[in-house]
Amino acid sequence: MLDFNDVDLNLLRVFQAILEERSLTRAGQRLGLSQPAVSYSLGRLRALFDDPLFVRTTGGMLPTPTASQLSAPVNRALASIREVLRHGNEFDPTSSAREFHVSMSDLGELVFLPLLCERLQKAAPGVKVTAGQVPLADVEEKLRLGQLDFAVGNMPALKSSTNYTVLFHEPYVCITRKRRGLPKGTLGRDAFLAMPHVLVASSESSHRNIEYSMQAAGLHRNIALQVPHFTVVPQIIRRTDWMVTVPERVARLFNEYGEFVIYPLPVAIPEVEVTVHWHEAFATDEGNRWFRKLIIDTLRED
Repeated sequence: MLDFNDVDLNLLRVFQAILEERSLTRAGQRLGLSQPAVSYSLGRLRALFDDPLFVRTTGGMLPTPTASQLSAPVNRALASIREVLRHGNEFDPTSSAREFHVSMSDLGELVFLPLLCERLQKAAPGVKVTAGQVPLADVEEKLRLGQLDFAVGNMPALKSSTNYTVLFHEPYVCITRKRRGLPKGTLGRDAFLAMPHVLVASSESSHRNIEYSMQAAGLHRNIALQVPHFTVVPQIIRRTDWMVTVPERVARLFNEYGEFVIYPLPVAIPEVEVTVHWHEAFATDEGNRWFRKLIIDTLRED
């Protein structure tokens, strides 16, 4: 049995870095250590747990079954230590260099991230943000472990396991390229169905539910193109006579230069509900509270 007093807790940071980076070099860069220092620490970890822990493959350092089993408790332990070290420390946004991790979709990045960065630059010039899309199935655990600070988007499945605030509700609309012969004001069901449509069908995207809602309302669209994300959609709509259904503020963003026509949908479907989620374990952390307020104030006002 391992004696706690004989364990260097810094080894756990090395373990976590190798596990997440799958590379001794990248783990060293992340921790500010040389590659030989990381190799030495891995040797100590292997002796400590009497297991290779990581095996070198063409795809990187692959964790052994023992390392995979250790992953969750090590992550919890490091998250708890970070929380202890932050306890009682005042968070000063004007001088802090803290890094916050936020999960949002590519659509969220397009709409929300510029607004947040604009505010952040003025209020907390040293604060850093890492944004990306974490698979929905992993969000709650990463929030709980402190590997993720916030998740922003339409994520009703998270409500039962996280703290959250509703930012806004918004209707869906449809947009298409401006051209002669389009109806003025509104678009009837027949005209809507006559147009080819772009469907954003990411398995992680709540916008897949648009298709289910429309089919339930008797609308069976002609899907000309399916794509896994929204980033390319404006370029496609700009060059075709196709149509896409998006939340209203996304349509306004896409239509910044007035190239598109925006129509209400010819049938009522549920509005999108955008929420910000965080874990209860970090609810009282001053930095978490400050950044949370920044998100809420910024996105509610838009």
